[in-house]
Amino acid sequence: MNKFRSHNCSELTRKDVNCEVLLSGWLHRKRDHGNLLFIDLRDHYGITQCVIENNNEFFSLLEKTKPESVLKINGKVVSRANGTENKELKTGDIEVSIKSIEVLSNAKELPIPVFGEQDYPEDIRLTYRFLDLRREEMHKNIILRSKVISFIRAEMLKQGFLEYQTPILTSSSPEGARDFLVPSRLNPGKFYALPQAPQQFKQLIMVSGFDKYFQIAPCFRDEDARADRSPGEFYQLDLEMSFVEQEDVFKVVEKLMVNVFKRFSSKKIVDEKFPRISFKESIERYGTDKPDLRNPLIIKDVTSIFSRDDIKFDIFKKLVKSGASVKAILTKNTKNKSRSFFDNIDKWAKEQGGSGLAYFTIEKEQKISAKGPVGKFFSEDSLKEIMKICDGSIGDSLFLSCGKKNEIEKLLSAARNKIAEDLNLVDHNKFSFCWIIDYPMFELDEKTNKIKFSHNPFSMPQGDVNKLNTKNPLDIKAYQYDIVCNGVELSSGAIRNHVPELMYKLFAIAGYNEKDVNEKFSGMIQALSFGAPPHGGIAPGIDRIVMLLAGKQNIREVTLFPMNQNAQDLMMRAPSEIDTKQLKELGLKIDNKKS
Repeated sequence: MNKFRSHNCSELTRKDVNCEVLLSGWLHRKRDHGNLLFIDLRDHYGITQCVIENNNEFFSLLEKTKPESVLKINGKVVSRANGTENKELKTGDIEVSIKSIEVLSNAKELPIPVFGEQDYPEDIRLTYRFLDLRREEMHKNIILRSKVISFIRAEMLKQGFLEYQTPILTSSSPEGARDFLVPSRLNPGKFYALPQAPQQFKQLIMVSGFDKYFQIAPCFRDEDARADRSPGEFYQLDLEMSFVEQEDVFKVVEKLMVNVFKRFSSKKIVDEKFPRISFKESIERYGTDKPDLRNPLIIKDVTSIFSRDDIKFDIFKKLVKSGASVKAILTKNTKNKSRSFFDNIDKWAKEQGGSGLAYFTIEKEQKISAKGPVGKFFSEDSLKEIMKICDGSIGDSLFLSCGKKNEIEKLLSAARNKIAEDLNLVDHNKFSFCWIIDYPMFELDEKTNKIKFSHNPFSMPQGDVNKLNTKNPLDIKAYQYDIVCNGVELSSGAIRNHVPELMYKLFAIAGYNEKDVNEKFSGMIQALSFGAPPHGGIAPGIDRIVMLLAGKQNIREVTLFPMNQNAQDLMMRAPSEIDTKQLKELGLKIDNKKS
């Protein structure tokens, strides 16, 4: 027998009654009944209730022992008295009558309690993350994460993929987010970069003759935190395949996602063959390329009707004449909603930095009219046209926004989610996946007015590459795709450009000459010049997958030791200063001058 335990704290049942056992774990909580002291002993596996009488020599020791101290308990398994069973525990039919106790480790006064699931400030939770992780929900989240990763590995192997590891120290890339840089001691003045993703390496694996690659890859990006994005580092399922087209990648990923989400959640998957939605259509219908398809609300463009003479909404009409767009969200059968419902949506929109949302409800007495602050500006005929465009009926309501196209798309995308939640239109017991496809290869930089890559510079353009129209680069679409679930982007991917001559041509459009490409992507260009297969891949985010499966809104709830919003590890106190000797070895000096 192990000297610390004969069983773990979730194993004992009625079949073990009268057995003498050894248990070790944390003192989860105590309940003093005077002549009896009950404790819950917790380990990784579960909880066992233990009881000690006041005539036991160890009673006073246990009375003084603080919660979260580590105990070894020797005792006898007994059945709980009728009516005192706990059906929520695996061990709820029994308890352990304590014979002896050894305190293996005393705990100090706790900065946050482990028992209970109360909310605590993030800085306290992250500073004492080792305590936070002992809490039941957090513990389950991390176990879920481990099981999901193991399951994904097994599924990838079933589909014929092999796992390979790519370098952590590599060269800096000019594309994407900021790099984390690592100074080289042996090469003074030069730096490695931690990989933002194994993008170039996984392509080089295909060029090297391997057919299907995957790894659970750590990625490092010096970018700001969001609820669905960790600052510093994250993990992704990185995969790449040779001799494939876009649909081949989709087939692999759809099968994987369906199996993972079915295995670890009871929620329904809406469509097991994920809908394909073009980037253009997604922006037009949902205002974003990350649509939550559980939400039935659709954005409609109603700009054209503001050229009508029988619409007297002069503010919008003047803006439209100067080039603005008007878009609308229609809500079905909301005629009985209170004025405060509509005003709260308008107030919320103003808080987002917009000018608010105009609104009205369509009604009919003798004729069709509009009720609401701006309803009086619309004639019956104009309302009929709006109803036709928006698929509206009597009793429906419209929210309208006018302005620059990209600004109102952003506002209405958020408003679409806000309104749907307020109306309880979203079924939170479903997973709704989709593919966003046909991304533009290039876009216009709003600040510089120059053309830049919109997505992944290593992607293959669509169409006949020998007849590529470089005169209208904004019309070029790429074999680039995102997978989205419930409004969360899980991954971006692409069919890769494996033709060096084409790569030079595309990079030239974005302002890179041949020398720039050869210098910045020397390994890639050289490899592609020696025979490269057509290939493509994707990299779903592990953290976001687990976040969805755990039903959490913040990625830090499914990450072992996350950083805070300022990219600080409060527990390990990183980043930290380094001493002069280390700086000298690296040939570095700290510039303390204030900029």
